[in-house]
Amino acid sequence: MTRKPLRLAILDATSTLEAAGVPSARVDAELLASHIVGVERGRLGLVPLVEPEIIDAYMKTVEQRAKRIPLQYITGTTALGNIDVEVGPGVFVPRPETELLLGWALAFLEGVDSRPPVVVDLCTGSGALALAIANARPDAQVHAVELDPPALAWARRNADLRAESGDTPITLHHGDVTDRSLLTDLDGRVDLIVSNPPYIPLGADLEPEVLDHDPHLALFGGADGLSVIEPMIGTVARLLRARGAVGVEHDDSHGRQVAELFERRRVFTDVREHPDLAGRPRFVVASRAAPALD
Repeated sequence: MTRKPLRLAILDATSTLEAAGVPSARVDAELLASHIVGVERGRLGLVPLVEPEIIDAYMKTVEQRAKRIPLQYITGTTALGNIDVEVGPGVFVPRPETELLLGWALAFLEGVDSRPPVVVDLCTGSGALALAIANARPDAQVHAVELDPPALAWARRNADLRAESGDTPITLHHGDVTDRSLLTDLDGRVDLIVSNPPYIPLGADLEPEVLDHDPHLALFGGADGLSVIEPMIGTVARLLRARGAVGVEHDDSHGRQVAELFERRRVFTDVREHPDLAGRPRFVVASRAAPALD
């Protein structure tokens, strides 16, 4: 059977995805080809011809993407830091912007004296952020909290897979990050808290990949996007040790509001806003104030 040019199939796929309104049609076409052929995207040029059944399988994935099914649901994985995690229906797909929060978290841990440092990821979803920290800092004691049972199941799956790969296991908790009884055994003992909570205001204009596929419990934070973040700050204040720090991702429409929520509580100091690579407000960090000296 005659083999077919992969390059032409990618061009056809790009046209199909452009017609469907996919924003990054050529990139997605190449990533899907990479997934099906089993080579890195940058090495697709080294695979000029493929079997017809490969082309057929490839075009089926393109048809899925043209329906605005998230790319990561089709490939089954996404990356954060130095790890890949599995994702699919029922769990939020981590965004590239969270790499910035991860980078800040790892930089902060460099200056922590605690052994082992204690880290908590609130609203962990797939577990990606917690697992990326555990991978980079195998000495850390990492806890991750998730309310939604389907998402927690994905987090457990990913945690098991990372443990099988040799990473330090994380501890998963099924709970509400606004619950005053959450993780009380860690009160005042946590060095670092990270969170990518539900923060999108209701009624926001979203792409079909997000609105139709990401679980709404992971997306929406009430009318103003702050219905989880605002009460969660009480949990943060209770868990952090003196000079511990927190980083919370937020919607680009209310960075200053999130910073002000921390500033209103006198237990926090050094509140700072961080932009993403496009210059949009993306996450806020704060430190737990040290006790005053008598």
